[in-house]
Amino acid sequence: MFAAERRQLILEMVRANGAVSLRELARVVQTSEVTVRRDVRALEAEGLLDRRHGGAVLPGGFTRESGFPQKSHLATAEKTAIADLAAGLVEEGEAIVVGAGTTTQELARRLARVPGLTVVTNSLLVAQALAHANRVEVVMTGGTLRGSNYALVGSGAEQSLQGLRVSRAFLSGSGLTAERGLSTSNMLSASVDRALVQSAGEVVVLADHTKLGTDTMFQTVPTDVITRLVTDEPPAHEDRAAAELRALADQGVQIAVAGQSSGAGGGPGTEGGVPPGRRPRRMGPPVPGAGEEVPLPGQRRGHPPGVGGPQLRSTGALAEQPTGGGRVADLRRR
Repeated sequence: MFAAERRQLILEMVRANGAVSLRELARVVQTSEVTVRRDVRALEAEGLLDRRHGGAVLPGGFTRESGFPQKSHLATAEKTAIADLAAGLVEEGEAIVVGAGTTTQELARRLARVPGLTVVTNSLLVAQALAHANRVEVVMTGGTLRGSNYALVGSGAEQSLQGLRVSRAFLSGSGLTAERGLSTSNMLSASVDRALVQSAGEVVVLADHTKLGTDTMFQTVPTDVITRLVTDEPPAHEDRAAAELRALADQGVQIAVAGQSSGAGGGPGTEGGVPPGRRPRRMGPPVPGAGEEVPLPGQRRGHPPGVGGPQLRSTGALAEQPTGGGRVADLRRR
């Protein structure tokens, strides 16, 4: 295939999907990722698409946000590995919040196996993944549905989260930098994510390497509020993503890298594929032992949740619960 033919096919794939990984592009045009990367650079120089770490997207800068069909085709293998590793952070009987996104959807599929779990979410996709989990209770926020990512947003979603207290929040986003932290392209989504963060004693960000070094319009979680980052190992040529990881670690973010064995020479290293209930090794400051909660500055510790059965209900019902004690315990009352 001539270069002109390859680039035309690459452009058609990006236009059809909104975002495509270099791996997928190389598979379709039947060439190496090095050649595809060269083609993507040429198309970017013509203003026909934008490069991202590990892929290509339609041009649009800070304000463009791909919909769910486009996001679901980008870095799929990496998201799966990240979800496998992140599931190992969740323990039986815990109460957590899970935000919207394709990576958090993958996490939810694995959380279905954790007994006694309570999951608060504004994502229809997360709720759907847990709908048939017999030992998991799903609590949904109120709000207005955003069709592009199947998430509930707006004042209704934010108000339903007031007074909520859980042990940790799992969030994704459109970009992550050491300077600004996690960000997204949509103002309503950013506002709900900030409300989710306020309810949690610990914030865990799930972001594949294609989002590292990418900055989008609305900040959701500042770097100093992020407790942990679960990501995949950047390819050898992605110097910018690797540098971003080092900068995040320097600011105190605990980093777990999926699919990477213990690093040599003092570099980052974690174990991938950790089953639920086991903790991965992390890069960064020492991590508390299993089951110990890490409160953020100004936040109090959550209380161990009780055991609850499967149920899907709105957080609007939480307002009828008595206050006092730990909000995690309040969540589990029927």
